[in-house]
Amino acid sequence: MHLNIIDILTAKRDGATLNDEAIQWLVAAYTNGDVTDYQMSAFLMAAFIRGMSDAETQTLTRAMLYSGEVLDLSDLPGIKVDKHSTGGVGDKISLPLAPIVAACGVPVPMISGRGLGHSGGTLDKLESIPGFKVNLSISEYREQLQQNGLVLIGQTPEIAPADRKLYALRDVTATVPFIPFIASSIMSKKLAEGIDALVLDVKCGRGAFMQTEPEAQKLAQTLVEIGEAFGKPTVGWITNMNAPLGQAVGNWLEVEESVRCLKGENVPEVMELTYALAGEMLCLGGVAETPEVGREMAQEVVINGKAFDKLLKIVDAQGGDPRVLEDTNTYPNLAPAYDIYASDTVVGYVQEVDALTIGKTAVLTGAGRMKKEDPVDPGAGIYLHCKPGSAVHPGTRLATLYTHKADDVSSLQHAVVSAYRFGEEMPASAPLLMQRVTGKQAG
Repeated sequence: MHLNIIDILTAKRDGATLNDEAIQWLVAAYTNGDVTDYQMSAFLMAAFIRGMSDAETQTLTRAMLYSGEVLDLSDLPGIKVDKHSTGGVGDKISLPLAPIVAACGVPVPMISGRGLGHSGGTLDKLESIPGFKVNLSISEYREQLQQNGLVLIGQTPEIAPADRKLYALRDVTATVPFIPFIASSIMSKKLAEGIDALVLDVKCGRGAFMQTEPEAQKLAQTLVEIGEAFGKPTVGWITNMNAPLGQAVGNWLEVEESVRCLKGENVPEVMELTYALAGEMLCLGGVAETPEVGREMAQEVVINGKAFDKLLKIVDAQGGDPRVLEDTNTYPNLAPAYDIYASDTVVGYVQEVDALTIGKTAVLTGAGRMKKEDPVDPGAGIYLHCKPGSAVHPGTRLATLYTHKADDVSSLQHAVVSAYRFGEEMPASAPLLMQRVTGKQAG
């Protein structure tokens, strides 16, 4: 059957379900340049409005996955397990999680992304460590994983090139918040890494792309079903992202907070989520009988220092300076600090800290980017001394702003204060772990 772009656009515009052949032809033709950006934009909008079936979504994922190289790590020992987060504010979980899991004996091949908009990215956090290299070749990626059981890099040109083109096009055609596109983008990259199993952290709330629980459930279920359709046991957790995760928001600030966690400090929320996801990864990796046993193993390698040692080893192996992690006070690039205090009228407790406002403000400090080509300031960000449930009174230090943008400090301070809502009563604590989503293979 001869396929052409006009027939495919017409079919999707009129609400038809596309067959496998049509979707595979479309993705291949776009990747090769035979379908133009304006034609693909029309498809994206037609699909966004008309919807895509589960079968179409799986075929789209497969076509994007095989648009490039699919890594085969089967010759390396162990069950390779990765984690993916849909992105949030203060989400530094990969930094303590990956060395913990690797220290327990499960290989972690982790390919991460950069921050965009209010959501931070693991690559930017890693690059805030002086000298750390995230752009390894595929052969270096394999060697690092084999030698150290953990590798942390960015997406390479060889992996899912169709996703690279589609991601940029979605960003400028108002077609980003569409679950079939989100799911196929995430899973095509993850499945290309050579993983054997996957744990997902699907954020839900003000600071997440999925702002309601039904939306998050739908995305989590779609991701799990795709993973299992490709024979990869997959477990998802829906987690609360109404308030920033932990106290640090910003690249080096989040590295520093992660280091404290790996040295044994129990930063609320951060370690609760880290241990929950570690338990799942260790269970899927075959070294723990249950996720609960996996959590205990994860706690043990933090207590005995093996997890922090693993982080130091990885940082050194990828060109970073481990000395700034051993003594974070020696970090050379921290931006100037400006404290923010509660006003004379504030008495009671913090009810809310709006994650979206904090995330957007952190971008304005220099810690994030609005366009992909924007530079980031590794030492900029916001440290939240008060979180929901904190007692406050006039003069309480709410937060500290880190920025080189001295002329913007006043407006940034006002923005941070606007994220806070106060009340007389201690608020009820909202659960961080909202729902576990599994398929048949993961159990």
